[in-house]
Amino acid sequence: MNEQLLKMTDWLKTTDLDITFLLNPNNIAYYTGYHSEPHERILALILFKDHAPLLFTPGLEAEDAKNSDWSYDVVGYLDTENPWDKIKAEIEKRTKNSTHWAVEKDFITLDRFEALTTSFPQANFETDITHFVQQQKLIKTADEIAIMKEAGQWADFAFEVGFKAIKEGKMEQEIVAEIEYELKKKGIAKMSFDTICLAGDHAASPHGDPGARKIVKDELILFDLGVVHNCYTSDATRTVAYGEPSSEAKKIYQIVLEAQLAAMAAIKPGVKASELDKIARNIITEAGYGPYFNHRLGHGLGSTVHEFPSITETNDMVIQEGMCFSIEPGIYVPGVAGVRIEDCVYVTKNGCESFTRTPKELIYI
Repeated sequence: MNEQLLKMTDWLKTTDLDITFLLNPNNIAYYTGYHSEPHERILALILFKDHAPLLFTPGLEAEDAKNSDWSYDVVGYLDTENPWDKIKAEIEKRTKNSTHWAVEKDFITLDRFEALTTSFPQANFETDITHFVQQQKLIKTADEIAIMKEAGQWADFAFEVGFKAIKEGKMEQEIVAEIEYELKKKGIAKMSFDTICLAGDHAASPHGDPGARKIVKDELILFDLGVVHNCYTSDATRTVAYGEPSSEAKKIYQIVLEAQLAAMAAIKPGVKASELDKIARNIITEAGYGPYFNHRLGHGLGSTVHEFPSITETNDMVIQEGMCFSIEPGIYVPGVAGVRIEDCVYVTKNGCESFTRTPKELIYI
């Protein structure tokens, strides 16, 4: 049983719960090493206080799960079977008195919750496992950080491909296609989110969709990307110049760079997340662009690309060694330009280290 699963099982016993029922595929991957996207089908990890855990999968995935690193029971169900009847039967084989359950209240749908309560009318589902999972994922192990460093290296490779792909008249979505094609050729099967390449004023939409907009000379181009590598993610943003952008665009870039570097320099155990956000936000506000920095400074990173905690000016969580999160200030001025610079970092004893190494001084293509 891996370290993560042992801690979950210990928590189950100390809280006097009978069952922990997980449905979030990302959490299931974290505890089992088996990653799947079941779509509308049921994928569940069921942990018992006094019995070995059970991985419940769609039937078409059961063999893959059995051949994975998971060494406990795997039960699959056919599309013609009622999954909840089968879950009930499998649980009742192992325990007849499952009255106290923990579920992921931030993930379980009303439909699935009603199916559980119908199948187990005697059970109490008031315990939320969400906070425990968040806290367990919060501090990364040395092994997790090592994998995330490799994921960061692949993000740097993706930037290299994207920068070389920039040509006048090429569409944003063409550049995205080249980045992802070159990564697939290297064995990276999945991005951690939809790759972003936005040119000029189109980048003033922080999470805009790359489309048919064509690259023209003398504008900034924003890349936001990351990969999934061995079940862990990377996430980084760089903004580069194609030709000679306007003086205002270059001014915006330097302000964002100053804010990003200042927040990075302030990271160390003992500071508050809110302090980091305020450092970056104050620099942007004092430069006159406060209203155009319209999102949090950062988010947690690990087995998923957006996880606990949020680095916001209202979050007074104390930063600890081993935490991993993004620092990504931005300025987005409609009709002018959008600039974001992002690195994800892991916190060390005296500061932090970035997972990505692509230079941040403005690169001219």
